[in-house]
Order: sequence, then C-alpha cells, then structure tokens
Amino acid sequence: MNLEDKNEYWSEKINGLDFSGIEISSNEFDGCTFEKCNFSETTFKRCNFVDCEFIGCNLSNVKMEYSKFADVCFRDSKLIGINWTKVSWPRLMFSSPIKFYKSILNDSSFYGLSLHDLVLEDCKAHNIDFRDGDFSNSNFTYTDLTGCVFANTNLSGVDFSEATDYDIDIYRNTIKKAKFTRFEAVRLLDSLEIELVD
Repeated sequence: MNLEDKNEYWSEKINGLDFSGIEISSNEFDGCTFEKCNFSETTFKRCNFVDCEFIGCNLSNVKMEYSKFADVCFRDSKLIGINWTKVSWPRLMFSSPIKFYKSILNDSSFYGLSLHDLVLEDCKAHNIDFRDGDFSNSNFTYTDLTGCVFANTNLSGVDFSEATDYDIDIYRNTIKKAKFTRFEAVRLLDSLEIELVD
C-alpha cells in the first residue's frame, strides 16, 4: 500500500507496512487501524486522524507538522522523540484527543499544551517536557515518569496511582486533588528541603 495513492482512508486496517522516512501530506484517516507499522522518521504534514488506533507501531521521531487528532489511541507503540507542540490542536477541547496505553514516549515535548483528561496509562515516559501545560484530570497511572519536567504545570485531579519516579515541585505546580500512591508520594517532599528519618 502506498499512502500517497489517495487522500482519504475510511475504516481501513493497515497491517505490518513500512512507511519510515517518507512524507505523508494532506491525508484524511477516519476509523482506521494501524497495526505493527513502521512510521519512524515519517513526516505527517497537515494530515487528519479521526477515531484511529495505532497498535504495536513504531512512530519514533515522527514529525507532526500541523496534523490534527481526534479520538486517537496508541497501544503498545513506540513514540520516542516527538514534539507534540507541532500538532494543530483544536482551540476548544473538552478532553484530550489522544490516549496512550503501554507505550514508550521518551524524550518528547508537551510543552505549554492544554490536554485535559490525557491518558498515559502503564507507559514508559522518560524525559518528557510538561512545563507550562494544563493536564488536569489526566490519568498517569502505572507510568514511569523518570526525568520528566514539571514547572508551572496544572496537575489538578491527575491520577498518579502506581506511577513512579516523578519529581514534582509542590510550590511550582498545581496538584490540588491529584491522587498519589502513599509510598511514592514521599517524593513530593523533595521540594521541601527537609530530611526524612526512618
């Protein structure tokens, strides 16, 4: 299959294909499922993804140039080094148009984005930039957040249950009504510059 052959794809199942390193421009994908496809180093330019699912795909270092997402789910996929700030996000969002399950999102940027109800469930999310963003009421359960940067970030109502290795300065972020696993929540005390004694 060559994604340059036509501009609109409806309810198609695309399985095991290699699209690495190409530019996919001005395509519309509605209700499509991509399974075990390689999109590494691919450029999505002004594409539109609606109600799509990526399962077991490699999207590492994808360039998201002004593409749009609505109800898109990534499962068991690799999404390393993506700058999500380049996506053409809708001006009015009631909940996040993207969700991630059991995926790897290391070295990515969500800087300054407002993605309420974002789902990052059971993911490996190392070194992600969440600064100046609003991720209120999101689900970060069971996710490894090693090296993630939070500053001036709205984390109100975020569920961090069973999430690990986060460093959140309680003075520089809003965490009202956020949920933390009791033992891991001790990490929040790091910003207080106090000494804990057993």
